[in-house]
Amino acid sequence: MKTDPLIQAAAQALAAGDPLGALKRVALRDDAPALALRGIAMAQLGDLIRAKALVRSAARAFGARHALARARCVVAEAEIALASRDLAWPAKTLADARATLEASGDRANAAHAGYLEVRRLVLIGHIDDAERLLGALDPEPLPPALRAAHELVAAGVALRRLQTAAARVAFARARHAVHEAGIPALIAEVDNASHTLRLPAARLIAGGEARLLLLDEVEALLASDALVVDACRHVVQTGGTVVSLTRRPVLFNLAYQLAEAWPADVPRHTLIAGAFRTKHADDTHRARLRVEMGRLRTMLRAFADVGATRRGFALAPHRGKRVVLLARPVDEAHAAMLALLADGESWSSSALALALGASQRTVQRALDSLAAAGKAQSFGHGRARRWTAPPASGFATTLLLPTPVTLN
Repeated sequence: MKTDPLIQAAAQALAAGDPLGALKRVALRDDAPALALRGIAMAQLGDLIRAKALVRSAARAFGARHALARARCVVAEAEIALASRDLAWPAKTLADARATLEASGDRANAAHAGYLEVRRLVLIGHIDDAERLLGALDPEPLPPALRAAHELVAAGVALRRLQTAAARVAFARARHAVHEAGIPALIAEVDNASHTLRLPAARLIAGGEARLLLLDEVEALLASDALVVDACRHVVQTGGTVVSLTRRPVLFNLAYQLAEAWPADVPRHTLIAGAFRTKHADDTHRARLRVEMGRLRTMLRAFADVGATRRGFALAPHRGKRVVLLARPVDEAHAAMLALLADGESWSSSALALALGASQRTVQRALDSLAAAGKAQSFGHGRARRWTAPPASGFATTLLLPTPVTLN
């Protein structure tokens, strides 16, 4: 088939990050290749609704006889869905398109489809699956822009694993690739992402004092022999032993209070007020406190004891270890949700529910609370309603992202 010079020129403009240049060549055309290129250009310009409609029209126009072109349209639509945080978009459709691209020898677009799958898995907290899929993708034969995409995804996975050395290496490779590609928008994306390593990620509270930690300092702390009560991910750990309390909010609240006061004990009335949200304790609350402390003692028995004192309870780690509390850099009840909203994209409540592992009703209540406090805003109505929040300036949100967790 004869190559259309305008289509080829528009495609080259898009590959170079010049959507306006691409539109100048195909804006008035309605054939299938032009529709697809117009859709991608509109996506790069930020008009995701129009972009989605154009790409779908292109897929229909190509028809069943052009399976390769249709698969490319599916990948473009998946990228638009990811950018608009439509995380419920059918992953199997993308996997089928990727298989078609690989069978047709289009390795670049097949790899791009793979990176979209990995990014979606990272967003919903399925880090193991994301890492396995990423490991099966070879970036070496790919063009510079896709090699940069590979390294950005690799850095994102490393950050979620708290492997800061691996993240630095990935960012360095991404920086080299984007400068080779020469695409300004991609260069800015790499610079912004790598800046995460230079931002405070958590607060360390120990001995009544608090200070901010960078991600590599958090990594070193978690690798030490200290007993860490991690309020970012709701776990208690020491060395390689981790006890998750993400689904036991009362137990984690008690562990938090004990770690905050260590080496002192915490009065019973203080523990009751914090864990059970009541100011007037009675015998029922005191009995429940004994039960919950017994459960916490059982869960932590591998590395600490929860002992009763004359006035309350105290945390006593084994072998004389110190106890530290790893708290959020900013105290916010809906920190995980704000971390997602602060990524610069617009989210639907259903996408937030999927990413957080929570019900839509729980998510909607949290969104309403954040909106009332001026920390989140929405636009659109009904199913088209989307939510955003200002970036969490000055702090890394890596530790606040779901792994996944359940909102309390």
